[in-house]
This record gives sequence, structure tokens and C-alpha cells, in this order.
Amino acid sequence: MNATNLFKIALKAIANNKMRSFLTMLGIIIGVASVITMLAIGQGSKEQIKQNIAEMGSNMIMIRPGEDRGPGGARMSADDMQSLTLTDYENIVNQNKYLAAVSPVVSSGGQLIYGNNNYQTSVTGVSDGYLTIRQLKIESGEMFSEADIKSSAKVCVVGKTIVDNLFPSGADPVGQIIRFNKIPMKIVGVLKSKGYNSMGMDQDDIVLMPYTTVMKRILAQTYLQSIYASALTEGMTDLAIADVTTILRADHRLRDTDDDDFSIRSQEEISSMMTSTMSMLTLLLACVAGISLVVGGIGIMNIMYVSVTERTREIGLRMSVGARGIDILSQFLIEAIMISVTGGLIGMLFGVGASLLVKTLAGWPISIQAWTVALSFLVCTITGVFFGWYPAKKAANLDPIEAIRYE
Repeated sequence: MNATNLFKIALKAIANNKMRSFLTMLGIIIGVASVITMLAIGQGSKEQIKQNIAEMGSNMIMIRPGEDRGPGGARMSADDMQSLTLTDYENIVNQNKYLAAVSPVVSSGGQLIYGNNNYQTSVTGVSDGYLTIRQLKIESGEMFSEADIKSSAKVCVVGKTIVDNLFPSGADPVGQIIRFNKIPMKIVGVLKSKGYNSMGMDQDDIVLMPYTTVMKRILAQTYLQSIYASALTEGMTDLAIADVTTILRADHRLRDTDDDDFSIRSQEEISSMMTSTMSMLTLLLACVAGISLVVGGIGIMNIMYVSVTERTREIGLRMSVGARGIDILSQFLIEAIMISVTGGLIGMLFGVGASLLVKTLAGWPISIQAWTVALSFLVCTITGVFFGWYPAKKAANLDPIEAIRYE
């Protein structure tokens, strides 16, 4: 019996039981659609995280004081440590070999006031290199100058969220005087909007001031909360970290046996950690969705068993007129594969549609990749072969005489 006849017989058997065949396909359809949708959401989230981190500066390096133990063994916050100083910052600027920009970072929370409008936020003291490190751009006005830093000038650069809350009438904020905890500050520039990142943080809720101004006029402290830097290239990040580590250990007079009293983290490290976490979550979701594929496969096996039982006499008659065991095996196996593959094709359409629907309605980032669709199709084909083999093998092993006598 040739392959064409086997396909025709299998197709006729499916057509004779349309509703039963569709219900059998339903498990495969749901399984494939679920796997494609979950993988699309997971992959889209990973790409969004990478994109947001790249926008923040993929080669950014963050240097913070190390944690320490206070009186009684209580762990002190890194913000309370005083192991980073302006001397450290200056030495990093002067001695580094692999950094494109360096900036001190100090911050304080409080309330901004302009006229009858107020907004609770925080101000961040930085140098002009901070714009390069965080990939920020001035939309109107200008960045405060080195002279402003040296004189601890009361000037600031603000983000769009600050402008929207303090100047709802649409007035030009550049040149206006606002107050932060009763300290007057002149707005000299407005940053270009960057929107929200993947973690839901508003990147436009930002106020930048000269670090000297925040240290002297707001915090009244001489130490730094952190130092941000940017490697010349992303590939030089590890070299830059090693270089900064050497400089700081020399500044702090640490012996070879002493632990670092500071910590250094890179965006690349954070990105790897977050994408790794997202990959695990995506895999978990795909496995959960894949359970429905197994359920669908069991449904195929069950229906094929029923089909073999119903058509036992037909099988006996085919064998009695010369059909071989391999022909009967192929007939039922092709039927199982057709059900599985058809369900898989419909499931792929539903999966792509569901992914686009999630993007449209929920606004979640999605990424439908060819390999996920191909993998889903391959899995549903294997499912049809795996779960259809045993019933088909049982049909092929039937004794023709016993099969004809079957009632």
C-alpha cells in the first residue's frame, strides 16, 4: 500500500469523526499556543531589560562603600559608610586607563516647591560626566559648569516629570527658581525624556545638582555615597574594574590580606543576573505550558486506542486481503501525526495572535522568534509520533482472524 493511499485513508478517518478529532487537537492547540505565548513574553522581557540597561549605560560601573559592622555587631548600611572620599574620586579620574567618564554621586530626599506646586522627590549631586555615564541628554538650557561645581552653586538640571509637576501650565522652567527643603535653586537645563524602564522606574523623575552643592548645602558631609564611571567600551569593563580596584586599594592603604572596603558592580553583571533570572522564569512558564502538550498527547493516544478498537474488523479485513503489519502501523501513525500537526499549526496561529493581543492590551514587551515557533512545531510532531506509536503498533500486531471475528 503506497503512501498516498495511507494518507487518504487517514484523512477519511479524521473526516468521519470531525468533532472527536477537533477535541483531540484541542489539547495540542492550547499547548502550542501557550508555549509560544510564554516564550514570546519571556523573550520580550529579556530584550526589554537589556535595552533599558543599555540606555542607562551598558558599560556603567558603580562603586559603593563596603558594608561594615557597627557597635554590637550591627550591620551598617553602605550609605552610612565613609570609605569613599573626594580624594578617591580625583585619583580615579587622574590615574585610570580604561574609563571614559567618572562622577561622584550623593543624593538626598525632600520636597521641591515652585509657587503653589510641590513634588516629593530626591536630588542627586553629580559632575558633568554623569550625563555621559547615564547617556542623558539636555533638551533645553545647558548642563551646570565646572565653575558651578567649584563654587557649590545653587543650580540644577531637571527631568520631564519634575517639569510636569512643578510647571503644569507649560511655562519654560529654564531660568526659574525652585526650592528644595527651603534651599533656592535655579533651573539651568531640562533633560530629554527617557520614560519608564522595565522595572517600572520613572527615569524622568530626576534632579541633578553639582555634587559639591549637595554635600555642603544639603547633606553637610565630606564623604561620597558612591562613584559612577563608564568604561571606554563594554569589552573593557572588566579591565576598568580591576584598574579602579587597584587605585582604591592603594588609596585606602589595604594590605594584600585585607578585604576591599568598597564594592564594585557593573551594568553587564546586573544585566547577566537579570536575564539569567528571566530565562529561568521563561523556562518555568514554558514547562508549565508544555504540560498541556503532554495532556494533548495523552488525548491522542486515548483516541487512537478507541479508533483501533472501533476499527478492529476493518483492520482484520485489510490484513486478510494482503495489508502488511507495517501498512496498518503506518496508517494509524499517519492519522495520529496529522491530528497532532494540524493542531500544532492552528496552535501556532493562536500563539502568535495571543502574543500580539498581550502586547496590544497589556502593553507587555513580546518577541516572537522563529526558533520558538519551529520548536513548538517540532514538539507537537514528536508528540504525535510518540503517543500514536503504541496504539498503531497494537493495531499492526492484531491477528487477522481474531480481528475479523471481533464484535
